[in-house]
Amino acid sequence: MSMYETSVILLCLTATMAYINVRFVKLPTTIGVMAISLVLSLSIIGLDALGLSALKEMEIKLLSSIDFHEVLMDVMLSMLLFAGALHVNLHDLKTQKWAVSFLALIGTLLSTAIVAGLTYVMLPIFGIELSLIWCLIFGALISPTDPIAVMGILKSAGAPKAVETTIAGESLFNDGIGVVLFTLLLGVLASGQIPSGLDIASYFALEAIGGMVFGFVLGAAGYYLLKSIDSYQEEVLITLALVLGGYGLAHTLHLSGPLAMVVTGLMLGNHGRQNAMSDQTRNYVDLFWELIDEILNAVLFVLIGLEIMVITLEINVMLAALVAIGIALIARTAAVLTSLQVLKSKLNLPKGVWKILTWGGLRGGISVALVLALPIGAERDLLLTMTYGIVLFSVLVQGLSVGRVAKKLR
Repeated sequence: MSMYETSVILLCLTATMAYINVRFVKLPTTIGVMAISLVLSLSIIGLDALGLSALKEMEIKLLSSIDFHEVLMDVMLSMLLFAGALHVNLHDLKTQKWAVSFLALIGTLLSTAIVAGLTYVMLPIFGIELSLIWCLIFGALISPTDPIAVMGILKSAGAPKAVETTIAGESLFNDGIGVVLFTLLLGVLASGQIPSGLDIASYFALEAIGGMVFGFVLGAAGYYLLKSIDSYQEEVLITLALVLGGYGLAHTLHLSGPLAMVVTGLMLGNHGRQNAMSDQTRNYVDLFWELIDEILNAVLFVLIGLEIMVITLEINVMLAALVAIGIALIARTAAVLTSLQVLKSKLNLPKGVWKILTWGGLRGGISVALVLALPIGAERDLLLTMTYGIVLFSVLVQGLSVGRVAKKLR
C-alpha cells in the first residue's frame, strides 16, 4: 500500500469518525474519535473470531504501512508542539515558571525512576522478567504527559487559569525532556555501557539546552522575516517552513527538536504576534495552526485506537498492563506532590491542586510512538501492551472524569 493510499484511507476514517462523534457520540473530539476507532477495532477482532477475517486483514495491512514512530516523531510532533506553544501566553507561563520547570525536569526524572523501580519489582509476580534498563526505558517513555485531550475539558469546567497554564506548560517541555532521556537510555541498551555522570550531563546540555537555544535562534529569524513583510499568505508559509525545516535541522544537528519547537512557538506566539504581525496575518496564522492542530490530533487518536491490533493479549501480560496503570498513577502522584512540596513558597496555585495535576496528567501519542521505536522483540511487545493500557486508561477514564475534579477545585 503506497503512502498516498494510506494517507487517503486514514483521513477518510478520521473524517468519518469525527462526524459520528460530533453527530451522535458528542465527546471531546480526541477522546471521541479514539473511542470510536477502538470500538471499530474490537468489532473487527470479534468478527475475526467468528471466521470473518477480511476486515482484520485490511486493518493490519493499513497499520503495517504506517511507521507510527516516524509519522509522529518526525512529522506530527513538530507541528503539534509548535501549535500548542503558539497559544500559550508567555506572561502566564512566567508566573508558573517554577512549577512548570520543576515538573517538566525533576518530575519527569522522578517519575521515570519510580516507574522503573516498581515495574522491576512487580513484573516477576506475573512470571515476567525484565532487566532494569528496560524498566528505565519504560519509565522514560511513559512519564511525559499529553494535554491535548484534557485542555478543552479544563476550560469548559472553569479550571483556574494557573492550573491550565501549569498543565500545558509542563507537557510542552516534558515531551522534550522525555525524548532526550529515552534516547539516552536506548543508547545505553544498544552499547551495554553505563555513561558517566559527566557524559550524561553533557548529553542533556547538548540536546536539551542546545535545542532551546536553537529554538530561540529560529524564533528570532522567524520574527525578523514576519516583521519585514505584511502578506498573510507568505507569513503563514514562513511559519510552516520554520517548523518543518527547523525540526529537521535540529535533528541533523543532534539537538532536541521538540524543545526547539516549543521555544520557537512561544516566541512567535507572543513577541511575534504582538510586534511582527498585522491583525489580518495574526488571524490567519491562528486559524491555520488551530486547524492543523485539530486535524493532526484527530488523526493521531484514531491511530491510537486502531493500534490495539498489534498488542499482545496474553493473560499475564494483560494483568501486568493493569498493574502498570496503577504504577503510572503512583509515579505521577509522587512527582506532583514532591514538586509542590519543594516549591511550596514559590507557587501561586490553589489548594488541592495536586489532585487535578495528577489526574490531568494524561499519557498520549508520544508514549505510543516511543515504545514503537524500540527494537523488535519480546520486551517491546510487553512494553507496548503496558503502554497501550496506560494510554487507554488515561484518555478514556481520566480524560472523561477530569472535568469533575476541576469543578471541585473551582
